Amino acid sequence: MAEPLAYYVEDIKKYAPAVNEAAVQGIVKHLGIALHKKDSSLVSASDPTELARVRDGFMKKKMALTHTDAELDAALKEVLERLKADRTKERVTVCYLLAEKFGKLDLFVKA
Repeated sequence: MAEPLAYYVEDIKKYAPAVNEAAVQGIVKHLGIALHKKDSSLVSASDPTELARVRDGFMKKKMALTHTDAELDAALKEVLERLKADRTKERVTVCYLLAEKFGKLDLFVKA
């Protein structure tokens, strides 16, 4: 079962104190069914297939980033480095920090 919104907001606050809760809600909605299973609600920083999924599905497709794969991979690695103290890396937190890094949080806020 997916975690409540407050859970994700608290997790993100560890890395981004001024959390945009509307953006978190939009990211949770976008990720949808992926958050219903614990395994798919986390990002495995050591799995190349998983990292490619985040890059291709979220960074390229959802955020429409046109950077090279190497640039996107470097940005993802940078975000995961920020999260290295956490054994579990919540998919919502990873996506939020990527959207914040690229100035794309507004994509997830309903007007």
